[in-house]
Amino acid sequence: MNVMALVVTTGVFVGLSVWFLIAERYLANYGKCTIKLNEGDKLFELNGGGTLLSALYENKIFIPSAFGGKGSCRYCKVTVVEGGGPLLPTETPYLTRAERMSGVRLACQVKVKQDMEIKIPEELLYVQEFQARVSGVKELTRDIKEVTFELIEPNEISHRPGQYVQVRAPGPDGIVTRAYSISSPVYEKNIVQLVVRLVPGGIGSTYIHNLKEGDPVSFTGPYGEFRLNEDPEVENVCVGGGAGMAPIRCIIYSIFHRWLERSCWLFFGCRTTKDIFYMENYEELSKKHTNFK
Repeated sequence: MNVMALVVTTGVFVGLSVWFLIAERYLANYGKCTIKLNEGDKLFELNGGGTLLSALYENKIFIPSAFGGKGSCRYCKVTVVEGGGPLLPTETPYLTRAERMSGVRLACQVKVKQDMEIKIPEELLYVQEFQARVSGVKELTRDIKEVTFELIEPNEISHRPGQYVQVRAPGPDGIVTRAYSISSPVYEKNIVQLVVRLVPGGIGSTYIHNLKEGDPVSFTGPYGEFRLNEDPEVENVCVGGGAGMAPIRCIIYSIFHRWLERSCWLFFGCRTTKDIFYMENYEELSKKHTNFK
């Protein structure tokens, strides 16, 4: 009897869930909605019903989002000034009390159902979508590859040391994005180079490790709030290992391109000598710049 009751109850819940999904898809008509961005810096109109994240991407506003709308990466935070509706249970675990009080929301969870006003950091307005081709693949260790993208459209990128891009990769449920630090220095504007460790079962790393020269790739960027101290008298200490060497490589080469005599220390951490890479490059750099240790 209890088993039968459980089956009936489960069936009712499943039926209601399906009905609500159908109602949301076909019966809810929110009409045209207007989104006002950063106090009117940008204004665009769209059909309501989709997520705020999708609306922004459709209008070439590329905010960070690692998992494409699953509400688990917490990167797609925006400030909703008006029109976002109530805070959802899927958002609260990823927002601090201060963020909730100030109207911060997860764009992947907020539905556009009415006119909205939102705010995002100004620098995200300059994030671009890039089309590129793979121009080089180099095996650095047993599970780390260096992959170089030659930019096609646009053909140049302007980034700061320590920033990253979001690579689009095919997943089982559609396109996903994964974040990877830029390893190429800032003065190499026609390429983006990544250092990627293969994660077993990882969608993004598996995709990148399987790329061949000539393959097309798409990504957005640059992202990231890291800022290198620009006082040439300040010493730099870089500590990293494995794929974490990607942003450090960018930082070190960018430093000595701009400040020939600046002091910089590198500490490379690894489990075995087989995990060491770029050592010859750094030794050569230290011969040219005696303040690089």
